[in-house]
Amino acid sequence: MRWRRGRKAAPAGTGLPAGEPGRPGDPAAVVVASGDARARGGGTATTGHRGAAPTGVSVAGSGDASATGGGLANTGSIHAHQLHVSVKAREPVPWPLCLGAVPAPATAFQSRAEPRAAVDAAHADPATVVSTQVFSGGGGVGKTQLAASCARQAIAAGTELVVWADAADAARVIALYARAAHLVHAPGAGGDDAEADAKAFTAWLATTRRSWLVVLDDITDPDGITPWWPPTSPSGKGRVLATSRLRDPRLSGGSRTVVDIGGYTVHEADRYLRERLTHDRAGHLLDAHLAGLAEELGLLPLALAHAAAYMIVQDVTCAEYLTRFRDSRTRLGHLMPRHADTEGYGREVDSTLLLALDAARHQEPQGLANPALRLAALLDPAGHPRELWGTAPVLAYLTAHRSPGVPSGAARVDADQARAVIRLLHRYNLLTDESAAGPRAVRLHALTARAARETELPIRTRDAAQAAASALLNLWPDADHTHPDLTAVLRANTDVLTTTTGDDLWHSGANPVLFRAGESLLHMGLNTAAVCHWRRATDDAERLLGAEHPDTLTARGHLAAAYRLVEWTDAAITIGERVAEQRTRLLGAEHPDTLTAWAHLAAAYRPAGLTSEAITIGELVAEQSRLLLGAEHPRTLTAWDDLATTYRVAGRTEEAITIGERIAEQSRCRLGAEHPQTLAARANLATSYRLAGRTREAITIEERVAEQRERLLGPDHPHTLDTLANLATSYWLAGRIAEAVTIGERVAQQRERLLAAGHPDILTAWSFLAASYRLAGRTAEAITIEERVTEQSMQLHDPTSSS
Repeated sequence: MRWRRGRKAAPAGTGLPAGEPGRPGDPAAVVVASGDARARGGGTATTGHRGAAPTGVSVAGSGDASATGGGLANTGSIHAHQLHVSVKAREPVPWPLCLGAVPAPATAFQSRAEPRAAVDAAHADPATVVSTQVFSGGGGVGKTQLAASCARQAIAAGTELVVWADAADAARVIALYARAAHLVHAPGAGGDDAEADAKAFTAWLATTRRSWLVVLDDITDPDGITPWWPPTSPSGKGRVLATSRLRDPRLSGGSRTVVDIGGYTVHEADRYLRERLTHDRAGHLLDAHLAGLAEELGLLPLALAHAAAYMIVQDVTCAEYLTRFRDSRTRLGHLMPRHADTEGYGREVDSTLLLALDAARHQEPQGLANPALRLAALLDPAGHPRELWGTAPVLAYLTAHRSPGVPSGAARVDADQARAVIRLLHRYNLLTDESAAGPRAVRLHALTARAARETELPIRTRDAAQAAASALLNLWPDADHTHPDLTAVLRANTDVLTTTTGDDLWHSGANPVLFRAGESLLHMGLNTAAVCHWRRATDDAERLLGAEHPDTLTARGHLAAAYRLVEWTDAAITIGERVAEQRTRLLGAEHPDTLTAWAHLAAAYRPAGLTSEAITIGELVAEQSRLLLGAEHPRTLTAWDDLATTYRVAGRTEEAITIGERIAEQSRCRLGAEHPQTLAARANLATSYRLAGRTREAITIEERVAEQRERLLGPDHPHTLDTLANLATSYWLAGRIAEAVTIGERVAQQRERLLAAGHPDILTAWSFLAASYRLAGRTAEAITIEERVTEQSMQLHDPTSSS
């Protein structure tokens, strides 16, 4: 029997081509005694007996037959007959193909050199069979734009098949794969079952020798997308790109590589703003604040795009926009409104940044995503310690503020659950939790933090503020110098918390963390920063608590101490006298806080030449402290050490030595050999020894204290430099000029680098070095320094000179 294909397909069940019931003269078809038959995709199927027949086709008593896609089906007995079967020919594949809507490039699009290099390197690796990268990053970092750029590049390079799939919903991926299966004529794709056709497409990808790129954009459910990752391509011509907000190990399975996408580099942000504004003929809005604007927006591509559009529409410069952005009363929705979405992102910046929060809310541990993000948003975006989430104040806060829907009788949140919610927020890219970052392990983008603060989450800011403050205080070490990196992070977080929470930390008095942070600045020798901190604390206390509230007096007393340390002596005395009088009147003459106030005043009197007054106060404070607190109480030891210093300044050196030796030994026994108070007492004793001519003993102490302070506090700490300067002086007096020069050079250079221009300590350090140079025979260098010091001193004391 012969089968001839024509141009038309036979209808199901006829056994003959459509429109062709038979040739002229042929008898009618008879259907006999047969079962079912089915044919697909141009094939043929028969059931029953095919035997000889004199003419035509004899098929009788048959069952159903059907054919699809140009197939031929018949049932019954077919005798010898020539059939003319017309089957519709498949349309040829119009290579190259592009399925799905690849996003258009944003104006002033930046190619992002680092992530693109990672993609290109993986694709170029000859050992890689199929190159699969997943762009992972938070909202607004430009993942989709970067993937679209790769897709457009592939199209331009002649890639034969490019598929862009919206992977937020696996059903959309399946539908697009099924469509692709038919377009490429994938074997087994019949059109009746979308999933079957999608699987046929992935099977085709695994065997084809054509080049292809599949992009899975915005994966939100790794489990749902798992069956639809394109398979290995033996030809090495297949590539896969994906984007996701998630940090999830399921995305990196199957030899896939996760490429972390962050904000722009500083250079990319600068170039973007310049190109974007110039493109819209708004180059006149660029000014010297461009870099500051980019930094304030956290180098976030989406935020920069909205800001640029706002600037163009409102005709405001970088400086003007920056001023508006920093105004805490202005919300992101105003500065980055929907109408500023000129690139078609589809939502406002704050909504984009928090989009993943909706999904995170429904994950375990239930009900904790909202309160955890709200608290984290109050802290320093640069990072806070992971240990904060195990403190009692934070656990109590999370327990009290679980989101609605969680049973009210739910057990108290424990440290494991708090840790789990931080990992949850990390997985959804709402923050970053990396142990390698040490005290700054938990970080979040500044704009994400601001969006969270401005979103009406059902949490009272005051509760979150108080919990965060108490948690920071719980983490604070007893001695700042023992953990300098940690205390620096705690101070930074306290400062940001003060800014983000307004007056919430002053409810029912100052939260203790405010005072602990200020004391830490003083302990670590950060005196200029301490002045700023205590000024703000004093102003807030007076405004919120009143001029004579105990917390106001404490803040004011610390401000006087900070003024004294930066050598603003008159201000220190004025404030110190006021605080001492108020403490005495309100608390009594023998209250410890009253004694502390008088001690600070005595310290302020010394550099002002009021030595007699300082001695009178110092003797009273030392004796009263001994009677009230005991001879070895740290406050008592400090009071006696201060008195020894005052005696030395007054020329009563032997009395200073007698007291200093006793206090140094008591401090060592009571506090330890390396406690800051012990080191201070020994350094003061060495100074007294030197003034008494006991230079060798002074050097022995100063060498040891200098080594300890440098090891414990760091080489740039003011106390370290003070000790080195004293050691250089002792070397100088002992005739060890070369050693005095070496240390003097170091101290002068570091003070110049660390202190404000014209600071007295800088001039003192250079003057000492000049004198050392003269003794070393380096006269020309000494003269150069002396001329410079003289000029700066004249400028410093000339009221007509510019500041």
